Amino acid sequence: MDEVRVETACGPVVGRASGGVASFLAVPYAAPPVGAGRFAPARPHAGWSEPLDASGFSAICPQPPPGPGDSLPGDSTEASEDCLTLNIWSPLPALGGRDGGLRPVMVFVHGGGFATGSGAVSLYRGEWFARRGVVAVTFNYRLGALGWLAHPALAGEAGEAGEAGGCGNWGLTDQIAALEWVRDHVASFGGDPGNVTVFGESAGAMSVAALCSVPRARRLVRRAIVESGAAAAVGLESAAELCEELCGRLGLAGVSLEALRAVPVERLVEAQGAVAGAFEGLGLPFLPVVDGGLLGAHPSVAISRGEASGVDLLIGTNRDEWALFTHSTAALREIDEARLVRLARRHVRFARLEDVVSADGFLEVLRSARARRGEPVDPRRLYTAFGTDWVFRVPSLRLAEAHAAAHRATYCYLFDWETPFGGGMLGSCHALELPFVFGTVRNPVISVFSGGGEEAERLSGRMQSAWVAFASTGDPSCEEVGDWPAYEPSRRATMRLGRTVELVGAPMEEERAFLAGALGPYGEAETLSITRGRELRPSLLPGTMVPSTGPDPGT
Repeated sequence: MDEVRVETACGPVVGRASGGVASFLAVPYAAPPVGAGRFAPARPHAGWSEPLDASGFSAICPQPPPGPGDSLPGDSTEASEDCLTLNIWSPLPALGGRDGGLRPVMVFVHGGGFATGSGAVSLYRGEWFARRGVVAVTFNYRLGALGWLAHPALAGEAGEAGEAGGCGNWGLTDQIAALEWVRDHVASFGGDPGNVTVFGESAGAMSVAALCSVPRARRLVRRAIVESGAAAAVGLESAAELCEELCGRLGLAGVSLEALRAVPVERLVEAQGAVAGAFEGLGLPFLPVVDGGLLGAHPSVAISRGEASGVDLLIGTNRDEWALFTHSTAALREIDEARLVRLARRHVRFARLEDVVSADGFLEVLRSARARRGEPVDPRRLYTAFGTDWVFRVPSLRLAEAHAAAHRATYCYLFDWETPFGGGMLGSCHALELPFVFGTVRNPVISVFSGGGEEAERLSGRMQSAWVAFASTGDPSCEEVGDWPAYEPSRRATMRLGRTVELVGAPMEEERAFLAGALGPYGEAETLSITRGRELRPSLLPGTMVPSTGPDPGT
């Protein structure tokens, strides 16, 4: 590899170049969030004078140890609170505008339930995007308690615009800081700061939806891609009770900013895991918080009001999202009819929407619609379909419809490639689209999950072409996938991406129509769900939580 140097306003950065792509890894985008920076909004980095060695990835945010399959050979596992760095891949001719043009920029927000993950995972390497003429960026942000712990007692420091009086959402301020760094410096790497697409998957997709609801963040992006996630947030009361529970497990007398900053990070992560266990797997303990500061309302409200109308949107889900969670939880691999009903009611009850949506009624709609399409209706498959629609697909479509009402450039996809892993039991599960988006189906380890070979590589190439077309022009139509019309309620045009790539109208419409009709206008049920009562576990509103484990509740 050859060294390549770029001058930025922060200081010189020395990366590596190979195969026509320059990479710059572990570039600091914000000040280390340590000491007084813990539980505070991200602050600008002071910069450096000596050349920064950007040849290797940095430490990741402190988090629980990875489980089986959560990391790949070569992934960084060293953790430190000093983790706010980003990684850049750029077409070599673009550096410093050498060929006279700036490239579209794609900034990826990783998933991991707001508690795990990093921007350095092998799955997310950006060289294939760079080879397609895009400047690709991934980054770390604060996770778990470090990123999302919220309580009024933590609102000791006023932040920048929109943050005064708020608390929590420290990870969201990191994401905004990364986008601000891109705005200020990406031109040095050949990127166009006026043409930035932010995209994310799962918790990263929820983050993207939240970013689209924050004025300070909306000004930094032109386009957004939301993969397998939707607008999600928790109310401050529930978040505060979670914080109090965590402080109790740490042995603190109460919630104290000074005391929490003095806790060794290892103890904080350990207590975070204990609190998560108290949820019995019924939800994501840490989420963006409607804190009255950075988030003044549930993100769905801002989107329903058209406040994100200046952002082009591409959004979609995988056909069998929920299969990943049922398959990874031994107790859920075998489900009979009685347990199916209990689990479905559990979703609705934990969303505090049992007087709005009938779980039994939705199961019957699913059963009859799938039977008419010749699809399996055994209890396990019905539970997968229920969880997929409740948590992922329908919330995403509600977001798409609300956004399309204010902004025509809204596009939807349905990914239905099936993984060979697990003997086909996972179908087109959660996260399966990621290797296709990043071109990492060529990685022999990743291809065990994604499937490999000529057909997988062809689908990956077609999806990358569509993602790059969207990032470049705001329209995913391209030669490889054909014409991709905008999403609107009368047609609900959806691009099916799998062994067949084709445009379909309103797939699985009966299920969508039932839930959408029950939940009412976008933003109403989502807001209602986070304001009903105060309890330890945040509400399991549609599109937010993963209730995949824990003992069966009673009926």
